[in-house]
Amino acid sequence: MVARFGKLTWLWLSILVIAADQISKHWFDANFNLRDEVVVIPDLFSWTLAYNRGAAFSFLANEAGWQRWFFAVIALAVSAVLVVWLKRLKANETWLAIALALVLGGAIGNLYDRVVLGHVVDFILVHWKTEWYFPAFNIADSAITVGAVMLALDMFRGNKPENSGATGAQNNE
Repeated sequence: MVARFGKLTWLWLSILVIAADQISKHWFDANFNLRDEVVVIPDLFSWTLAYNRGAAFSFLANEAGWQRWFFAVIALAVSAVLVVWLKRLKANETWLAIALALVLGGAIGNLYDRVVLGHVVDFILVHWKTEWYFPAFNIADSAITVGAVMLALDMFRGNKPENSGATGAQNNE
């Protein structure tokens, strides 16, 4: 079964990310006014409502609107690549499957916002007192970040297949 479908069964995680992301965005959009802030942990963490028309850290947010479709096309292409990658994974590549599923779920969650709303809804605000603010983000952004960190860690895990032929040749000398 794994040979035929790879790790596509991990798409349930992508669906879970999309659902949590969309439910939370809808709730904040319905219950907050733009830039309202509710302090959860003083001087550190707040809820807010922000709209991002650009990409990460509001990259290209002030452009005329072309960026909406540009980022949508990129998200679609990346999503297609991630699904194919998931399908091609082997049985022992569960860590990688989880990472890809998280990135895929986050990408689709933000893609929906971008296409349907014209902006991405953000609501998590991390800050230090009133001196430093990290740009507002959402569950999709968090899933993408965790998945990307997992992908990076996977590169350094050292699960490279051993070349038994070379090892054996060295031992016979």
